[in-house]
Amino acid sequence: MKNSLCLIIVTALLLIVPICSIAQDKDEQVQGVDDSYKPLKINIDESGRKYVRFIIWNQFWLDMAENANDETTFKPLIRRSRVLAFAQISERFLILTHFGLNTLTGDNMGPVGKDASAQLFLHGAWGEFKIIDQIHIGGGLHYWNGLSRITSASTLNFMTLDNYRQGWAQLGLSDQFARHMGVYVKGNFGKLNYHFAVNEPITNNLEEGRVPGVGTAVYQGKEIQSQTNGTDANTVYQGYVDYQFLDKESNKLPYRVGSYLGKKKVFNVGAGFFSHPNGTVSQDPNNASDFVYHNVNHFAVDAYYDAPVANGAINAYVVYYNFDYGPNYSFGPYGTGSSIYGQAGFLLPDFSKKIQVMPYLAYSTRDYEAFDEPGNTFQVGSNIFITGHNAKLTFEYNTTRANYSGTEPDRANRFIIQAMVFL
Repeated sequence: MKNSLCLIIVTALLLIVPICSIAQDKDEQVQGVDDSYKPLKINIDESGRKYVRFIIWNQFWLDMAENANDETTFKPLIRRSRVLAFAQISERFLILTHFGLNTLTGDNMGPVGKDASAQLFLHGAWGEFKIIDQIHIGGGLHYWNGLSRITSASTLNFMTLDNYRQGWAQLGLSDQFARHMGVYVKGNFGKLNYHFAVNEPITNNLEEGRVPGVGTAVYQGKEIQSQTNGTDANTVYQGYVDYQFLDKESNKLPYRVGSYLGKKKVFNVGAGFFSHPNGTVSQDPNNASDFVYHNVNHFAVDAYYDAPVANGAINAYVVYYNFDYGPNYSFGPYGTGSSIYGQAGFLLPDFSKKIQVMPYLAYSTRDYEAFDEPGNTFQVGSNIFITGHNAKLTFEYNTTRANYSGTEPDRANRFIIQAMVFL
């Protein structure tokens, strides 16, 4: 354990110190060179109101973790590699396509790139029409999620290393990687921002083949219904509303910003929901060959603050979730119960024209009815912004105690270094 922590600290220092020193030296060497971010945008008309824009990003991780034998494992991986394109072909129409891969490691790579896991797939494809300024409708494979702000988090500008996993409360259960197939409506009335969606859930989810038990739900409502041509589990409803007290945020796209790095002054309070009637099932206690269906209902309330402070900036977010997947439901990160997540970070005043540093803390707790004791995670880390979120390094140490009954498990400790670039 001590050797692992020493390795973590030394590795971080060896990387951080030279980067900051080099950046300060470069300030004097490259005066007048413009390396600011410019969007990859092709204008279709002279006014610039009709255009096609491309966004490309890669996130590379070095992940050090302690295994069950108290040995430190070291794993390089591509956390995300994505390409997104959207076009505003008129003031009333928008089209978007998004594809990529996630968590590519030596364990799931194939010899010729054809294995089923961790390969390129469609993350989004939708079209949108503006009825009036306050009301837009659209449809397709979309990311207009309900429940909370971070349920529709952008992966380009997290304040922490990555998103709070429980924020994507339906990932792989009713959707394809946090995207549903359906229709949505979005817009704003003054400072009130909203979006709602009606979707079809996926049939073959992460719990395919799992056997329901008496008094214990599994997420197979639609799969079991489909075997008898039933339709009672074929619809998902979700929505999110937030009131934006200070600066208004753009809602052209669903991806909610993690941190503006002091470029906006934002304070929002929001609430959201997710509902999947008959989404989960358990075994009928009176008939082993029959099932009892359960409605899946979640709700959340949250608050987000991001603002400049002196020559730096502050970021804070807190959310409360109430999850109901059915009785005693537990599967991976999901469970019937409640969760609280909070994060806070401070962008230090510039000490270099090329570098900004933002240390942060995050804490979460999860209390699920399938376990006697709650789980929690503590995160501490720092971003080193070379060109804002467009080129950055992130260092994070996190420690997690899983939910449990009986003997308390050992905490799982990880240290991760991320290098990210997006254009």
